[in-house]
Amino acid sequence: MSFPSAVVLHDLSFHWPDGTPVLTHVSGAFSAGRTGLVGANGAGKSTLLRLIAGDLQPTDGTLTTTGTVAVLRQDVTRAGGTLADLLGIAEVRAALGAVESGSVDPTHFDVIGDAWDIEERAAADLAALGLPTDLDRAVRTLSGGEAMLAAIVGVRLRGADITLLDEPTNNLDLPTRRRLYELIDSWCGTLIVVSHDLELLNRLDATAELRAAELTVFGGPYDDYRAWLVTRQEAAARALRAAEQVLRREKRERIKVEERIAHSQRQGRRDRENRKYVAAVVDDRRNSAEKSQGSRRTAAGAKEAAAREAVAAAELQVRDDDAIRVDLPDPHVPRGRRIAELPSADGRTQRIQGPERIALVGANGVGKTTLVEALLPTLTVRHGYLPQRIVLDETATVLDLVRGSCPRMPPGEVRNRLARLLVRGDMVDRPVGALSGGERFRVALARLLLADPPPELLVLDEPTNDLDIPSVDQLVTALASFRGALLVVSHDLRFLRRLGLDRVLELDGTGTLAEGDVDLPGAGITT
Repeated sequence: MSFPSAVVLHDLSFHWPDGTPVLTHVSGAFSAGRTGLVGANGAGKSTLLRLIAGDLQPTDGTLTTTGTVAVLRQDVTRAGGTLADLLGIAEVRAALGAVESGSVDPTHFDVIGDAWDIEERAAADLAALGLPTDLDRAVRTLSGGEAMLAAIVGVRLRGADITLLDEPTNNLDLPTRRRLYELIDSWCGTLIVVSHDLELLNRLDATAELRAAELTVFGGPYDDYRAWLVTRQEAAARALRAAEQVLRREKRERIKVEERIAHSQRQGRRDRENRKYVAAVVDDRRNSAEKSQGSRRTAAGAKEAAAREAVAAAELQVRDDDAIRVDLPDPHVPRGRRIAELPSADGRTQRIQGPERIALVGANGVGKTTLVEALLPTLTVRHGYLPQRIVLDETATVLDLVRGSCPRMPPGEVRNRLARLLVRGDMVDRPVGALSGGERFRVALARLLLADPPPELLVLDEPTNDLDIPSVDQLVTALASFRGALLVVSHDLRFLRRLGLDRVLELDGTGTLAEGDVDLPGAGITT
């Protein structure tokens, strides 16, 4: 199935005011269907959405859209105000209220447009998804998942031609995700979704990857794209090996030419010394030989240079994605040591003992984060906490921020260890406020993993929210070498299954904690 283009990029570049490049000479197009936008953290996915939405303007190149644009931003769950504000209908409600009070101001009618029944439609859509319908309710009283789903309802209510969703399944439990999937399955118009949720990506019509200033659009869901990419990478690797063989051959040929020229030059010197020929003949033959040698040298050098260029071009087609490499210090947590106790409404206590790996799961709104944050002040062991909503000093540099957790470590060693967590180069000296969501996550993770002395317990609340698919793999690798206790709150079943969990605790709406299946088939978790 093919669709006309709804968003077209031509030689698009964007730099931050300080000159930091985010996108460089990107060209491509999004069709009028449902497309998943993927790419490494920091590749510029969220920035591209902001450019499409008109929040930012290109530094160079052009970006054209067909129709109106609505956007759901990655940080929507941090919004304040009321549910009506989150839905984006507060202004229309205010105009409706003014008209109902007798106002005949034309601006109120302009604001309302055709949305005279917006409150009824909003309440119906919210109720259909099991969400609160009180439009004056404060957003802060909603769970992260409820806020995200309500914001998506608002986007649909506005009926834009082009809709942009940035990580829409963050914080959503399985039932809520499935309701979102149903919404997206029936979505009309153009939909561009930035996500690392594989089930969501596999429900879409197309996949676009932003990588190395190139936008690759594939006409199929994510798994099909990955299979196609694997085939391409295998072909690229073969092409690289063939180009390297050609380069080695041309290098050998160039060396042989140089050896023959050197031999000829030695012979010429001997001829002159032996005076076998009169001077004129020697000079004539020497000039002819030099011309021939120069021609052969030039041809051999050109072939080797062309072979080197072919290798360089082939190397660009072969991906060399980095992986986190970390060797964490052992916090020496004995098996029998009591690490923490989690209270349950039924009067029983769930204990974390020794270097256990435990997942805390449950539906949205049951209080998982509240339980964790109530636990932290009671801990008597060294611990590190990665909250669902990471808050860092925006003005501090990455190096200074991380050194605060390991002040005795020399700056050079901190840089080396940060590099193993893929925090390196000029990123180390940049202010935190200039980082992408995934980069901020890696910095926050570095503060925990590089802490001196090391934590005996790590508490992670929805750690995969801002991570692309390769970064989730890298996080699993990093945590594999942690030898302390681990408590993870997550709805990401694929992630939890890879952690080698010892136990699963499920929290229900009454505050009761119960042992779950370590194979994670529970209703509070995404599949």
